[in-house]
This record gives sequence, structure tokens and C-alpha cells, in this order.
Amino acid sequence: MEVDIASIASQVVWLAFFLGAAFGAIAQRSQFCTMGAVADIVSMGDWDRMRQWLLAIAVAILGTNLLAYAGYIDLSKAIYTAPRLTWLSHIVGGALFGFGMVMTSGCGSKTLVRIGGGNLKSLIVFIVIGLSAFMTLKGVLALPRVNLLEPVSMTLATNQDLPSILAPLLGDKHVLQLLVPAVITLVLLIFVLMSPSFRSLENILTGLGVGLIIVAAWFVSGKLGYVAEDPNTLQEAYVATNSGKMESFSFVAPFAYTIDLLIFWTDKSKAVSFGIAATLGMIVGSFAYAISAGKFRFEGFGGVSDVSNHLIGAMLMGFGGVTALGCTVGQGLSGISTLAVGSMITFASIIGGCVLSLKYQAYRLEKIDAAAAFKACGP
Repeated sequence: MEVDIASIASQVVWLAFFLGAAFGAIAQRSQFCTMGAVADIVSMGDWDRMRQWLLAIAVAILGTNLLAYAGYIDLSKAIYTAPRLTWLSHIVGGALFGFGMVMTSGCGSKTLVRIGGGNLKSLIVFIVIGLSAFMTLKGVLALPRVNLLEPVSMTLATNQDLPSILAPLLGDKHVLQLLVPAVITLVLLIFVLMSPSFRSLENILTGLGVGLIIVAAWFVSGKLGYVAEDPNTLQEAYVATNSGKMESFSFVAPFAYTIDLLIFWTDKSKAVSFGIAATLGMIVGSFAYAISAGKFRFEGFGGVSDVSNHLIGAMLMGFGGVTALGCTVGQGLSGISTLAVGSMITFASIIGGCVLSLKYQAYRLEKIDAAAAFKACGP
């Protein structure tokens, strides 16, 4: 049967754009943000925004693995589940990303949401993350990634997702593809819903909506975008993805590909990909909601210190996100939905880096306040 690659690519890209727009609108309305969730816990002991995130993770895990169980997608074809576990890259990259996102006031997805709301600081962050990510993919920053971090790894006997790892011990992987996600989802749901303060309609719809968007993105890329035999290469392919594999949402490397496309727009070998479309959709969805809700306003830097924090943080996020194979969305939602061990390591490292950065920022503010008080007292 003849395959129309261009038509499939167009379908995949447009659906990614609309899913991104839905994500952007939800995040703009609800302030859905990993950095904010961790900051709420560290500063106030408030777990409600983290419960939003954990609910999204639970929905994404269950939905993604149901798709795999039903045969719609093959999770072994995702970048997260390969047998080679680059554990040091996950730890270092995740920690640097987490530390940097505090300095820029949000992760990659939050950067896009802020751009849609008129934040000019986040536009600069987007550009710097993209440049740093591209340098880490193909430029000078690829050297420490490839030569120092990636060689420190281990190769598992199976793919690194939990059902594959547990299959030799507990039996049929196909059954475990349903059982393991069900148990993990149940545990997460119990923890999430045990808090009376969380059980509002908006909180539940936010977590449910974000989780379902991740699942839908896997279906678009892994099912609708799958071609058993590309007429150009005579090999199986996932159409319109930069990695050549099945993808869901991630917001670091797509920043680099977006800038690359804008720079080389007239190069016919360049095209809008799944990740680029999702990135643009996030901005448009956030912008549409911000305008409709009267929340759109321009915001700039507050001073030299503010500029330096954002630039350094964005550089760390670009390097860390590519090194760790994803961000809070790429690994913390899309990756974890595959139950990949590397994604769990990365997400824990991101949280650790975020907490460390929050503590460091608090320490700096205390020193500044103490210096100002001493100066005010005079000689």
C-alpha cells in the first residue's frame, strides 16, 4: 500500500500543535509547574501543586501502558527504554537542569507558558536554552557529554522499563505491562487524593488533563506517525520526529530544533517536527488563555543580577536537559510514563537540584538582607 509521508507528517505536526496548545492553556490557568511545586513544599510545606504533578504522572503511566498493552504503541521504540542506562548522565544532567530552573523561575514548559503570557525574560531564557541545548547536541558542549558522562553506563539484559526488568523474575511481560502500572498508579492516586485541600475540581482536572495530553502525544507519534516501511528508506519510521523514534512531549532539545529551523528556514531539508509543533503550541495556548483571562502583560528584567541568574540558569538547563535526555516534562512525565529507570533517576535528580538551588537562593537573600541591615545601622 502506498504511503503518503507528507500527509502523515502534516497530521502528526498539527495534532502535536493542538495538544501543545491545550497543555499551554492548562498550565497558564493552573500555574502547573514543577519548580513551583517543589518551592511550595520547601518554603511552605504545601504539597497541592506537587499532587497535581503526581496525578498527571499517574494518569500518564496508566494511559501510556494501556496503549502499549493494547498494541497501539511499542514502548521499546522510545528513547527512554533502551537497555543502556547512562546513569551518570541522568544524575548530573538532571541535577544541573533542576538547579538552573530555579534561577530562571521555571522549567522548559513554564518558560513557554511565560512567553505566552508576555514575559520577555522567558523569551531570552528560551533562546539561551536553545543555544545551549544545540551546543550540547552537536557543538562544543557535546564534548564533556560524550567523552566524560555517557561512557559511565551499564547495559541491562533487557530494556530498562520496569515490566521488562521484572519479566524474568515474575513472568509474562505482557501481563506485567498492565499489572505494574496499575499498582504504581493506585499508590500515587491514594497519596494524591488523601489530602482534603487537594480535592478540588480544578486540581483534579489539571492533573488529569496534563496526564491525558502526554498519553495522546504518545498515540499521535507512536501510532498515527508510525510507518512500517518508509518508501524512501524501506525501513520502519516514526514520521516528523527529530529523534527518529516515537516521542511524547519534551521541552529542551525542541528549543534547539526550533531555533535551527528559524535560522535555516529556506533550507528544504528542515521541517516542522513533532517537538517544534508542540513547543509553538504551548506558547499559542498560553497566549490565548492569558488574553482571554486578562492576564497578559509584558515583564522584563529587574536588574543586572536578574539577567545573570537567568542566563546562567538557562545555560545549565540546556546542557542538563540534553545530557539527561529530557526535562521535567520530557523525563518527569513522558519518560516516567514508560516506567524507564533512567527517567526515574533523572526526575529525582531534577528535584534534588531544584531543592539545592532553592536553599542556595534563600541563603543569598539572607546574606543580602543582613548586609543591607548592617549598612543601614551605620558606623
